Amino acid sequence: MGHDLRPFSLFTLFVNIALFLQYHTNATIFDIRNNCSYTVWAASVPGGGRQLDHGQTWTLDVGNSTSGGAYRIWARTGCSFDGAGRGKCQTGDCNGLLQCQGYGTPPNTLAEFALNQFNNMDFFDLSLIDGFNVPMGFSSNSGSTCSGTRGVRCTGDINGECPSELRVPGGCNHPCTVFGTNQYCCFSGPCVPTGYLRFFRDKCPDAYSYPTDGGTSTLTCPGGTNYRVVFCPS
Repeated sequence: MGHDLRPFSLFTLFVNIALFLQYHTNATIFDIRNNCSYTVWAASVPGGGRQLDHGQTWTLDVGNSTSGGAYRIWARTGCSFDGAGRGKCQTGDCNGLLQCQGYGTPPNTLAEFALNQFNNMDFFDLSLIDGFNVPMGFSSNSGSTCSGTRGVRCTGDINGECPSELRVPGGCNHPCTVFGTNQYCCFSGPCVPTGYLRFFRDKCPDAYSYPTDGGTSTLTCPGGTNYRVVFCPS
């Protein structure tokens, strides 16, 4: 019995090691750092969530593909959770869970990404389509040749200068969230960036400020690139 099992066990071990190395060699790693002077509760789909005090980093392995489409990382603020990881957040709350399983409640600044897509390229951007709560930066972290070497940043004082109609505790809502009209939500036809949309565009020109916003907002990197997401970049 022992003689028969030993070769099988060794074979299984070698196969598991090979699969482990293949997965982690191709995996994409996100270093998510909190440079804010206050605590944030980082959230990621996929990935879950993590409390980050000032200066702390969450190293997140998201695998090597996002076959389900674009995924996102964001910060939650004003959170309180019990020992079971249940509670609520002032901004970015995801159904009252520390370990997010779905997207956050607006307003929340978004880092969006899709891995190994067309021509094995990664696509990433910052988005204000769900509003704004925390300044963010999003860039390559592995020296890859990307379309934007400096990445994208959104550091404008949107919370401080948010129009009163959009202002909520801890953040600034996107006008689509508040008014729900085609003018701001772009249900049909192109949006014209005037008024509230222009406010977001002027404050954070690197970020998507409305659904049909284009130009330089989306960057690309080769598949297998690692990334850095920073809350409150200096």
